[in-house]
Amino acid sequence: MLNQLAADRILFLDIETVPASPNFNALSEKMKSLWEKKSRRLQAEEEQTADALYNRAGIFAEFGKIVCISCGFSSGKEFRVKSFYGDDEKILLEEFAEMLKRYFDNRDSLLCAHNGKEFDFPYIARRMLVKGVELPAILDLAGKKPWEVNHLDTMELWKFGDYKHYTSLELLAAIFDIPTPKDDIDGSMVGKVYWEDKDLDRIATYCQKDVITIAQLFRRYQGLALIREEEVVFT
Repeated sequence: MLNQLAADRILFLDIETVPASPNFNALSEKMKSLWEKKSRRLQAEEEQTADALYNRAGIFAEFGKIVCISCGFSSGKEFRVKSFYGDDEKILLEEFAEMLKRYFDNRDSLLCAHNGKEFDFPYIARRMLVKGVELPAILDLAGKKPWEVNHLDTMELWKFGDYKHYTSLELLAAIFDIPTPKDDIDGSMVGKVYWEDKDLDRIATYCQKDVITIAQLFRRYQGLALIREEEVVFT
C-alpha cells in the first residue's frame, strides 16, 4: 500500500519547540500556578519542583512555542528542504500555513512526521489557533472521518497496531541502516540553545536533519532506494 503513494504528494516535516519563557521566574503569577498544576504528575514521578521542571514546558503547546518547522518534499530528482524559523512564532506559522495552502492543501497531499499524530500535527494546529493563524484544511480535523485525515506517521506505521510501543527515530534510522550526520544537539538541548545560546541556525540545521531522516525511513518502508546526498537541495 505504501509503495503506491507518489513521492511528490508527501510533505515530510519536523518541529522544534521551546518553553515560551526563558525560565519559570519569567512567567506571570497566573502561568506559574497553571504550570504547577500541569506539571504535577511530572513532579511526583521525578521528585522535582515545578520550577526545576520548567525546561520541559516546551513539549506542551499551552506552555511552549515553535521556533522551527523544517519540511522536505520530492521534486523531480531533487529532495527539497526548507525551514521556517525565528523568534516571532506567528510569522513563521503564517509563512508555513501559506506554503501549505499554496502547494499541499488538497485531498491528494499528505503530511508525514515521526510521532506526528501525537505531537507535531496537533502542536502546530494548537499554536496556530493561539496565534490567530487560520488553519490550512490539511491540519483542520474538525468533522473529518479517520480516512479523510491526510496524515502519515512513521512511528505509527512501525507499531503495526501495537499502541504501547514507542520507537525513536534515532533507533529506526540505526536498524534500517540510514546514514545520518553526527548529532550536534538533541531535543533536550533545544531550549538551552534557543534561550541561552540564541543560535536559531543551529536548531534549524538539527531540525532539517530529522526531516531528511524521516523521508529516508519512509522510503525504507516503501522498499525504495535512499535519497542520495547530492539529491538534497536546501532552499
